[in-house]
Amino acid sequence: MLTQQDLEQLAQKGISEQQLNHQLKQFETGFPFLKIEAAAAVGRGIKSIDADEMKHYVEVWTDYKKGEGRRIVKFVPASGAASRMFKDLFAFLDADYDTPTKDFEKTFFEKIHLFAFFEALDHVCESNEGMGIDQLIAAGQYKKVVANLLLGKGLNYGQLPKGLLLFHSYPEGPRTPLEEHLVEGALYAASNGKAVVHFTVSKEHRELFESKVDEVLPRYSERYGIDYDISFSEQQPSTDTVAANADNTPFRDEQGKLLFRPGGHGALINNLDAIEADIIFVKNIDNVVPDRLKADTVDYKQVIAGVLVELQQKAFNYLKMLDAGCCNHDRLEEMIHFVQHDLCCRNNDIKNLEDADLVSYLRKKLNRPMRVCGVVKNVGEPGGGPFLTYNADGTVSLQILESSQIDKANEDYMKMFTTGTHFNPVDLVCAVRDYQGQPFHLPDYVDPTTGFISLKSKSGKDLKALELPGLWNGAMSDWSTIFVEVPLSTFNPVKTVNDLLRDEHQ
Repeated sequence: MLTQQDLEQLAQKGISEQQLNHQLKQFETGFPFLKIEAAAAVGRGIKSIDADEMKHYVEVWTDYKKGEGRRIVKFVPASGAASRMFKDLFAFLDADYDTPTKDFEKTFFEKIHLFAFFEALDHVCESNEGMGIDQLIAAGQYKKVVANLLLGKGLNYGQLPKGLLLFHSYPEGPRTPLEEHLVEGALYAASNGKAVVHFTVSKEHRELFESKVDEVLPRYSERYGIDYDISFSEQQPSTDTVAANADNTPFRDEQGKLLFRPGGHGALINNLDAIEADIIFVKNIDNVVPDRLKADTVDYKQVIAGVLVELQQKAFNYLKMLDAGCCNHDRLEEMIHFVQHDLCCRNNDIKNLEDADLVSYLRKKLNRPMRVCGVVKNVGEPGGGPFLTYNADGTVSLQILESSQIDKANEDYMKMFTTGTHFNPVDLVCAVRDYQGQPFHLPDYVDPTTGFISLKSKSGKDLKALELPGLWNGAMSDWSTIFVEVPLSTFNPVKTVNDLLRDEHQ
């Protein structure tokens, strides 16, 4: 039974009572596992691009960008706090020993001069402790160094978002991931003298992002001779999901209020839908490299974008033919081959369809959002991978799956997942307008059955959390999906602070 306080809380978030009841029902019923045909591989759903094709697709993309009125956007999910990057250092602060003992701690201090934030940290240590980093280390005051890095009295890196940390060193000064994305925007996503970059951020950090952009934008605009259009959005409160107790009743906090949690990155499909664009690049905030290593990233971003616009143009041409009603049998066979071979969407019953039903089927599969996903060879990173899966309409198509979507009791499925040749680095380029130039309503293409339930805790009490279909998983389930192999050099995430010591970030 909902109280008046509950109803007011729902109204404030923009969540209806019906939505709340639906979410609670999902805790009871759970989510079905996906039916899998196979892990995708080169020659089986993943395109491998040779040198000549690479040159061709870069030219296709270059020509596309020159088109009048093109709006190309670089979309960067950047709301995540960096606290998990520093999990090991927080543990060191709380440890009952004062000198580096674990390998992670030893590496951090042995190579501390190599971090791009060294000078900034050294400065705050001088200011707060009267000694620089080297002096503090010599005096055995290791924890004071870490405290000045992580806590509010110093750099406060334990509470800041990853996008605002100093990642890379340059002669003119260190750069944040935000800045590296501005550079990338200029190098492959600028059109007609303008780069449009959109960051999704948390409400608490938005002013910090805006301040950083104001500080650095003139520098990059002058360097690359372009204008920038930078915008921000936040995850909408209406996409939060209620937490539940073990018995699937609503979880309440110490004040008796319903506990809502962010619904995961799948909530960002609404932010993506609100973007005015023809083409949108999607890439995570921490997957950036210094300029000396950007060539592969820039080249392959252009390649996957060229693949996308070439396939989109073919789909548009076929749709216009269907509108004109001038398709003979051979032309329909050509369209079937395009959908099944180029767009990797197979229907084993297609030959049984009457002409009218076939035209309707082709129209549906051709006229929907399209994405090309770069995938890298699997090197054991945790996360999702490319698969051929069965859809509700009986078709088999390409999807990115997370481990939570796979039935772990199915030995065949688990073997596919663990031995898959490729991994999803979140390297997407998306076409979000139809052949008549109208924007697709992206929430219409979400598979609501692909959410999942995880176990969390709040104030020492266990709870169930409801995750929405992931942005590049179930939220894009009914898109046309194409996988292209890209080199591992394009995937350089920063999961822990010591990852910044890797050569790719030096």
